[in-house]
Amino acid sequence: MSLNRRAILTGSAAALAAPAFLRSASQAEAQTVVPPMDQAPAFYRYKVGDITVTAINDGYGERPLEGFIRNADLADVKKAAEAAFFPKDKVRISFTTLVFQTGGKTVLIDTGNGDSGAPTTGQWMRNFKAAGFDPAKVDTVIISHFHGDHINGVRLKDGTAVFPNAELLVGGTEWDFWMDDTKMNAAPDAMKGAFQNVRRVFSPVAKDVKKYNAGQEVAKGITAVPTYGHTPGHMSFAIASGNDKLMVMSDVTNHPALFVTNPDWSAVFDMDADAARATRRKVLDMLAADKMQVAFYHAPFPATGFIVKDGNRFALVPVQWS
Repeated sequence: MSLNRRAILTGSAAALAAPAFLRSASQAEAQTVVPPMDQAPAFYRYKVGDITVTAINDGYGERPLEGFIRNADLADVKKAAEAAFFPKDKVRISFTTLVFQTGGKTVLIDTGNGDSGAPTTGQWMRNFKAAGFDPAKVDTVIISHFHGDHINGVRLKDGTAVFPNAELLVGGTEWDFWMDDTKMNAAPDAMKGAFQNVRRVFSPVAKDVKKYNAGQEVAKGITAVPTYGHTPGHMSFAIASGNDKLMVMSDVTNHPALFVTNPDWSAVFDMDADAARATRRKVLDMLAADKMQVAFYHAPFPATGFIVKDGNRFALVPVQWS
């Protein structure tokens, strides 16, 4: 039996006919077997030299496209979103943290939304445990910056500490900004909730928090890199082991389909838009020139790949799943 294009596209009964008993069995099976919509646990491992990296997904959130980018025409934003096959009039932002097994220790960079995010988040602990980890056995938690989707996994809404035995490392500049009462009192009303959330998460352990500085090795093979702009003390991290390197960009970009392709756009979350744009372009230029692997917080899972330069713009080339 030969199949022509019309038959394939229309499902022609004559061209695609099957014995009646087979059709009946298939139809019956389709009616009785309904697969659940839940995905399999979302974790992904790869190596940087001797360091094992495990990406842990925490679901996604959605925001309207309108107002998401502060310095671009909505028509241009919609055009970029359409090119990336986004849902109409909104952007879907995923969350991916990283676990490092380095120097005999289990080290986290950022912690996801905890139980304080959108209903489509909150997947982190399930995925973390499915990957074989135990929150009580985490040695170190490193925080890149103090936005809620990065810190809320440290402490649940009822006050429970999620990683009871871990040392907690935060950037000194970030800590000094968010824990300053004068800055909190002077902040616009829209930001006061963020200040209060930082205190909810960190105040119970303030005396035990350890501050790190830009350029400091915060764990074996993990060095803090200043990438200010998104927040006053925002940090990325250079991972190095042997000849292998990885740049953990944190929130230097939000979704790469928008901000890697258009590095001069400013997301509504960027606290210093000019500094964030300059930082983004500098980092992307470096990554493209060095052909260095990069890990994102807000790229589609497993949120890792390489940056290539395309004229005055950039593009993400995802890694081959392996």
